[in-house]
Parts: sequence; C-alpha cells; structure tokens
Amino acid sequence: MTILEKAQLWLTDTFDAETQQEIKQLIANNSEYLTESFYKNLEFGTGGMRGIMGAGTNRINKYTLGKATQGLANYIKKSFPNQQHKVAIAYDCRHNSQSFAKIVANVLSANNIKVYLFEDMRPTPELSFAVRHLGCNAGIVLTASHNPPEYNGYKVYWNDGGQIIPPNDANIINEVNSLEFSEINFKANENIIEYVGKEVDEAFINASIKNGTFNSKGKENLKIVFTSLHGTSIKLIPDALAKAGYTDVNIVEEQREPNGDFPTVASPNPEEPAALKMAIDLANKIDADIVIGTDPDSDRIGIAVRDLAGKMILLNGNQTMSVMTDFLIKSWEKEGKLNGKQFVGSTIVSTNLVNDIAASYGVETKVGLTGFKWIAKMIRDAEGTQDFIGGGEESFGYMIGDFVRDKDAVTATLLACEIATNAKANNSSFYKELLTIYTKHNFYKEHLIAIVKKGMDGAEIISKMMVELRKNPLSEIDGSKVEFLCDYQASTKTNLITGNVEIIDIEKSNVLIYETVDGTKVAARPSGTEPKIKFYFSVNTPLDTIENSIATEAVLDTKIQRIIKEMKLS
Repeated sequence: MTILEKAQLWLTDTFDAETQQEIKQLIANNSEYLTESFYKNLEFGTGGMRGIMGAGTNRINKYTLGKATQGLANYIKKSFPNQQHKVAIAYDCRHNSQSFAKIVANVLSANNIKVYLFEDMRPTPELSFAVRHLGCNAGIVLTASHNPPEYNGYKVYWNDGGQIIPPNDANIINEVNSLEFSEINFKANENIIEYVGKEVDEAFINASIKNGTFNSKGKENLKIVFTSLHGTSIKLIPDALAKAGYTDVNIVEEQREPNGDFPTVASPNPEEPAALKMAIDLANKIDADIVIGTDPDSDRIGIAVRDLAGKMILLNGNQTMSVMTDFLIKSWEKEGKLNGKQFVGSTIVSTNLVNDIAASYGVETKVGLTGFKWIAKMIRDAEGTQDFIGGGEESFGYMIGDFVRDKDAVTATLLACEIATNAKANNSSFYKELLTIYTKHNFYKEHLIAIVKKGMDGAEIISKMMVELRKNPLSEIDGSKVEFLCDYQASTKTNLITGNVEIIDIEKSNVLIYETVDGTKVAARPSGTEPKIKFYFSVNTPLDTIENSIATEAVLDTKIQRIIKEMKLS
C-alpha cells in the first residue's frame, strides 16, 4: 500500500473525529510528517514500543496502544488459560501518559482482565515490583524514558517482573499484527479496574531498603543533593532516603515538579552532564558529598562525586556499576554468603572491569545483550540454582537483588549513598573506592559516541554503516591487531589472527564488537529505541598508585580520541 492509502484507512468510522481531522490535515499538507507517520508500524525494540506521539501507524496514539494491548490481552488468555487474569499498569510524567494508561486499562478490562492501575505517576521499577507483588500475569508502563518531550512509549513486562523476551515478544507481536484496528475493544469494565498506590509504595520502599542498605554508620554525616529532573522519582526517593536514615537530603527545587516538557534541561537524561548542572551547582554551594539524578521514569541513575581535587565529576555508567558490584560482592563475602553459587549480570557493551572484579571473588559474570530484560532472564533461568547479587549496564542502569527485574534508580540511590557513607566513615570517598579498584585490576576508560540519523533516510544510513563494518572489518585499532570480531547478528566470534570461528550462544542482535590484543574493545550498535547508532570504546592499562590516576587517565583519553579519529567518527 502507498503512504496515502495507509493514511486514508484512518478516515473510516473505526477512528474518532479528532484522529480523522489530524489525518486530513496531514494529507492536505502532503507533508513529510505524513510519510514519517505511516511508512512503517511501531515495533518492539530493546525497551518496548517507543515513538513520537500523533496519528498514524508509526506514532504513539490511542489506536497503536489499543492494538498492542488487544494483542497482549489475546496472548495473556492463551498463555494462562483457566484463571483470572491480572495486569498492573503504571505511567510516568510525560504528556498523555495518564490518559494513555487509562486507555490501556480500558482495553484490558474490556477483555475481562483485572487491572491494577496506579493512582498517579510512579517509577518504572515499582511497576516491575508490583507485577510479582500483586500476582499479575503481566505489567505495562507508559513511558519514553529519557527521550525528548514529543515521545511516549509502552513497555510490557511478563509475570516474573522482567520485560518481555523471546518467545513471548514475537508471539505478542504476531497477535498484534494479526489484528485490525476495528477489532480493538475499548469498552471498559470499570468494575475490574482497581486503583493502587500507597500500599505498593510502602512494600516497594521496604524491599528497596532491605536490598540496598548495609547498616553503614554515619548516614547523618552524608550531605546528598538529589534531582528528579522533573520526573517520577520525586514520588519515592526522598521517602526512601528518609526511611533509610539519611537526614541531609537537599532537593533541587527547580526540578522537583514533574513536568513532561522538562523545562530546565535540554535532555532529561542523567547520562548528559548538562542535565545535572543545577544539581552540581547546588552541591558546590552547600559542599555536598554526592549528587544523584534520575531520568523521568526513574530507572536510570546519574551520580556525581568529588574527585581527588575536590571537584564534582559525573561518573559514567561503567564506573558506577563497577563500584556498586565490588561493594555488593564484598558485602556478601563479609556476611559469609558466598559459596560459589552466586552471579552478577552485565551486557556485551559494558566494561569488562565488572567481569574482573567478580572473578577476583570467585563470582560468575553472566553477560547478555543490551537491555535489562536479558539480566531478568538470567535471574529467571538461574532460579533455584544460583543467587543474583546485582547487575548493570553502561547506560546508567543498575539492579540490586531479584525483587525488581529491571534497572532501578530507587534502590541504586540507596546503594550509592550507602557506599559514600561507608567510604566517608573510613576516611575514603566514592571516587577513591573506584581508584582502588583500578589499582587492583586495571584502569578502564570507556567512551560513547551516538550518531543521530532521524526518519526513514536515517534508518537506511545506519543500516549501511553496519553493512560496511561487516563487509570491511577493521584489522587493527590504534596499532594493535584485532584479535576477535564478535558479530551478534551472525552469532559468530572470529579470531582474525588464527581464522578460528566460535558460535556465540546468546540471542541474535545487530551488534559488532572488535577486541584487540591489547585489551581495547570497540562496539557498534544501532539503538533499539532511538534513531541513532552508538559506538562504544573501552581501553585499559595498569594503574600502580592512586596518585598516578590523573596521568594514566590522560593517556587513555588520548588513546580513545586517536581511535575515534582513525575510524573517521569525529
């Protein structure tokens, strides 16, 4: 069908007057926006379904959400026969999230599925927790994470509290694709929609404190600056910190109020230093020890701490997950809980430092694709045989324990403060703990470049970049021979020196990773949720003393810049 034919289908009685009027305007203008709205259907990526809001098959709206939910309802009934079906629904601070959540609840209830709908916006990790806490078959959260204001999204969780994975994701997509928009049942059964809030909040906070705190002394001496970046974490994190015993918590008031326009930041993403500028300014003003910022749905966490010179610096996700993993395993060791049956989780584009840390304690590191749904799968697969300690990925996400099955900025905030408190009580600091890890293992330095290519043309450009990297693989990076080329789409790990080929035994994904003989790692991965391709760089070298960390880091930074220039990415 042509773009125009697809659009004209939305002028039938299946669609409401408001939607039809929007489509008529798009057709009349014959705009590029019409093409963008209809050239494809929204798909489930690493984080579910995410897109720009508006009318059309490639947009987030009442009908694309309704169709996804109708397909999910059909699949839940097939997967869990002969029982009362239940689904939990949460939503964030974005425009239309609340109304979208009610539409989704209406469709589920119309299909005789009981709905637990949060009374107000809540952090995404609380939804993951609620699925198991309330005994649900599935969960849904309406969020676009840290995307720009024009976006919204739809994440689906299964009965273990983890995001959907194969074969459920493909099966749900098949159900959705088999439907016509006219088959969506929007007629709500209000009798089976139950609003929830405070009770789940209390249970979640208690579980977070149980998993994220370790009886550190001196919590009253830790000066914390916290910002929710206009997002949902304001609903829980201040209460969780207070209940955990932290008394000196200073909130960035200008960013306290939830607001889908995110008016004080260019991007509500704690990975971006600019997003935490106001928080760092406040920290400098009051001489705080640690800054914590979370993204709109409160699953990602950004942490800034003081370096050796006392300057506030934003740690990257690899650094944070390394310190957290080391602290958690050490805590398990102190409690005598390590017996060789524990593991931590990581991802293929995250730092290998985590693997080194875990190995030094005799703990296994399981490595999966990008996305916490794969770490949740690790937990599910290992239930009854191995204990999960914690896990993270480079994109500022971490998860402690298995009570939540997604990245969790609420519990990670408690853990970060616990580490900082413990370090301060021992005349150390969060940053010195990181440098100590570097002296034990190696100084690892990572860097990320994201190249944005929007729209249909952008998707083609990104595809061609990956084809070129496969067709003409690098044989050398910064003077070091490439030893391994890992192609996760082909499921092969090729030794470019010997020619030996191994099979990679994890799910397929469009990712390429080069590993050189000197330990350098370069990865290329198109994003599953945004119109961009990401290049990840990791280099490392020994660090003899903490005092030499600045000079060592400068050497590694220079190396990364040489590689970027060599690959013509600058």
